[in-house]
Amino acid sequence: MTITFKDEAGIAGMRLAGRLASEVLDFLAPHIKPGITTNELDMLAHGYIVDVQDAIPAPLNYTPSGYNPYPKSICTSVNHQVCHGIPNDKALKKGDIVNVDITVIKDGWHGDTSRMFQVGDSSIAARRLCAMTYEAMWHGIAQVKPGARLGDIGHAIQKFAEHHGFSVVREFCGHGIGRGFHEEPQVLHYGKPGTGVELLPGMTFTIEPMINAGKRDIKELGDGWTIVTRDHSLSAQWEHTILVTPTGYEVLTLSSGSPPPPGFMSLPA
Repeated sequence: MTITFKDEAGIAGMRLAGRLASEVLDFLAPHIKPGITTNELDMLAHGYIVDVQDAIPAPLNYTPSGYNPYPKSICTSVNHQVCHGIPNDKALKKGDIVNVDITVIKDGWHGDTSRMFQVGDSSIAARRLCAMTYEAMWHGIAQVKPGARLGDIGHAIQKFAEHHGFSVVREFCGHGIGRGFHEEPQVLHYGKPGTGVELLPGMTFTIEPMINAGKRDIKELGDGWTIVTRDHSLSAQWEHTILVTPTGYEVLTLSSGSPPPPGFMSLPA
């Protein structure tokens, strides 16, 4: 396993890419309402990333081993879609929940983040799932500090989610990130405390739990990308890119429109 550690220049590059990714979500937020299609959101995001930010949408034509090129600039996963949903011409309707996942490349560095959006008024169950998934992510982030282990992150997320009656998707995970879209290490959202890779200053990785309202089982659709819950239950995901600092952590994917951390959290100075 080869983990890349970022020096001051690399950290500065990651901070910029992370902020830009979050600002794409700020830009899209007022457009996410009943009647808009995810294809329209994709076109809006593409134009903003390329023309305004002078950056590159990392998902477009991304081709990991064994996959066809991803055809869009963002991922939009609606309702029971877990991740990697491909934007299409189906209009969002009142009550939908949608995850919008953004990764931009700026000056060679990747910033990766996602948020859940409620389209109009969602059900109490959908709102609770989105809120608890957000808190689950932050329970994981709270574990990040030098000397901690990746298993501490996964355990905190799993314990919180399962305590509230949800299940954690295990087939997909967070990942190291930097000049590469997906680097080592893999960041599982379940696990045992005190196990896994030791966290050291300069590491950057995503924490992006996928939490299901029903069972954790998933399946892949015929497009080769979209992942859905096998029992058709709702799924939610939030994602931040994190830097391990000498004293704890820094969230790199924050912008003026980012939702505040939960009340039990306080962002490090």
